[in-house]
This record gives sequence, C-alpha cells and structure tokens, in this order.
Amino acid sequence: MKSFNRLIAVILALILTIVLTVDHIITRQNKSDNGYYLVEINRVKNEIDNGKETDPDDYKTIRGVFRYDDPEEAVFVKKGCEYFIYCTDSGTYRIEYDHTDSDYFNELFKTVNIGFAIMAAAVLAVLLYLKNRMIKPFNRISSLPIELSKGNLTEPLKEEKSRYFGKFIWGLDLLREKLETSKKNELEHAKAEKTMILSLSHDIKTPLSAIKLYSRALSKGIYKDPEKISEVYGSIGDKADEIEKFLSEIIKHSTDDFMSFDVKNRDYYLKEVIESIEGYYTEKISQSRTEFSIGSYSNCLMNGDPDRLIEVLQNLIENAIKYGDGKSISISFSDEENCRLITVTNSGCTLSENEQDHIFDSFWRGSNTGGKPGSGLGLYICRRLMHEMNGDIFAEATNGSMSVTAVCRKSE
Repeated sequence: MKSFNRLIAVILALILTIVLTVDHIITRQNKSDNGYYLVEINRVKNEIDNGKETDPDDYKTIRGVFRYDDPEEAVFVKKGCEYFIYCTDSGTYRIEYDHTDSDYFNELFKTVNIGFAIMAAAVLAVLLYLKNRMIKPFNRISSLPIELSKGNLTEPLKEEKSRYFGKFIWGLDLLREKLETSKKNELEHAKAEKTMILSLSHDIKTPLSAIKLYSRALSKGIYKDPEKISEVYGSIGDKADEIEKFLSEIIKHSTDDFMSFDVKNRDYYLKEVIESIEGYYTEKISQSRTEFSIGSYSNCLMNGDPDRLIEVLQNLIENAIKYGDGKSISISFSDEENCRLITVTNSGCTLSENEQDHIFDSFWRGSNTGGKPGSGLGLYICRRLMHEMNGDIFAEATNGSMSVTAVCRKSE
C-alpha cells in the first residue's frame, strides 16, 4: 500500500512539473518580442496621417492613442505601459502598446492550467479508485496462500463486494473449505484406520497365542493320545483360519475407497468443456512443439459435472504430455448409443499388454514412468469421477500409441 501511495505522489509531482514547465514556456512566449506591435503602430500612424480616429479595440497590442500639444508632456505621462511618440504637424501622439497580445496569452495560460487541473483530478480519481477497489482488497487476501500453506484453514474470508475480486475471494474461500474438509476427512480416515489396526491386532493375539501354546505342547510331546493330537492340529488350523480372516479384513480395509468426490450432475453443453480444454492446452502444448489437434464434433447436451469432466480430460492430457514421446497428442470424438466418447491419444506408448489391465488401479505406476514424479492416482481418480457421472473410461494401446476414452452420458 505504501508503494502505491508513493506512486500516486510521484505521478502528481510529475503532472505538477509538466504544468510549471508549460506555464514557464507560455510566460516566456508572452514576454518575447515578436515584432507584431510594430506592424500595428505603423497602422496607427497611417490612420493619424489620414485623419482617422484610432480605436484600440481593433488592435491586439495597441492599448491607447493620445494626442498632446507639448511633446514633453506626451513623454512624461506616468503610465505603466510602453509607448511610442509620433510627431506630426497636427500635434504629438503617444501610442501605448504591449509587445504581445496579452489577452490571448492570459486566456491560453488560463485554459492550459484548467486543462491540467482537470487531468490531474481525473488521474487522482482513477488512482484512488484503483487503490480502494483493487489494491486494498488484494492486500487483504495477499497473505491467504501463506496461511493455507501453514494449515490455517478455519478462519473464513470476509465477503468482498468488489467487482474485480469478489469471485476470486469466493473461489479462495471455497478452496479453503475444501482443504479444511480434506484435512478433516484425512484425520478421520487415519483415526479409523489406526483404530481398526489396533483392534484387529488385539484380536489376532488370541488365536496366535493359542497356536504358540499348541506348537510348544506338540514339540515337547505333552499330548500322547493320537485323538488329542489330531484335535490339537484341528485347533491350530481353526486358529490359523481366524488369523487369515483378520488379515483379509486388513487387506480389504486398505483397498477400500479412501477418497470422496463431490460430483454435481446437471445438463451442460459439450462445447463449454472442449473450449476450456482448447483454450488452455493449445498454448501450453505448442511451447513444447508437440502437435496438438482437436477433432471436429457436434455440440450436444450432456449430463454430468462439466467441471469434473474437465478435470478428467486434464488428467488424460497431462499423462499424455508426461508419458508420451512429445510428438503428437489428439482429442477425437465418436458416438455410441446415448453416449459421447471422448478419446485422448498420444504417441510413444511403451506399456506392455499385461500392464494395461492395471492402469486404473490406485497407487499403481507402469514401467514407462521412468522415474517421473507421480502418485499413481490420476487414472484411478478419472475412473471414479466417470462412474460418479454415470459414465465409464477405458484405455487401449495399439501401434505404439495410447488411447484413453471417457464415455460421457448425453442428456435424455
């Protein structure tokens, strides 16, 4: 804010400097001798010679013409303006004049200063408007990213009616709420997981202790009766089955869905999704000199969540950029029954046929990752989102190219 205040002061000082410079130039021009008064003096002399009466209002520099009988009296009249003495047979004339047209320069001086004053007021008004409507609201939210990075998610943002930042602040508050919800869900999930593991671990101890006791007894030959030995072996098997059941629960819990998605299905036009993708990736991909093309398609009314479909397509294109060979990426369209199929294809696929069956599994990463960073969740999330939108997604690798197709429902 202080920097902007200094900027306002500098701009006003610059305007003031310009005004003073222009005023100085006008003043110097006003004082300069342009010789025009000599022309008008000659005109007055001609009028006197011809016996005409001189009207100073007809001249720009002549201020008055006075006749005197005594030349000395004409010279020593106490007046503040310059004069010229013209002697004729009919008498002596004192012709008073200014070097320039002072009325013109006074008017020019006044007009220029008023113009600069209006300009300065307009500039000041614009700067104050920017300060109050843009700079101040931005300063209020400038620390939010830092607070979010620290995990300070509980304090909501104050509403801002600014036409420039209202939607931005609303979006930041939604982001804060989403991060807060995600953090809460993560903590609850971690707590439930820890509780479950502790509970199952406790439950496992009982059959495990029994197995250990039975094994010791058998190793020491405590049981002599064959039937009792057979019963002990059966008990060991039963306890092992219990442990296996507990392990199955742990495995099932670890593979259960651990992410929730907020999908709001509604009717929308396909064009708004594709234009958003095209507007962002045309420029981004062109910088890497990758050939990027979007096939022709007919606009149609779809049903689903357009924001989530954009997220799916972004995931597919980002994967194509990251794991392709950088030669070409294309988006094509087709129809099947009541669905529109959107296919993202990239060149340079090196996945084996066996790996293709696992690309939508959570935390799975293929052999083509090449040490590139990633979590193995991108395509898993895409599949979850498409299922939430009553659609589907599948992949196919042919002739060194990878094609991932999102099956989107049309509106009925």
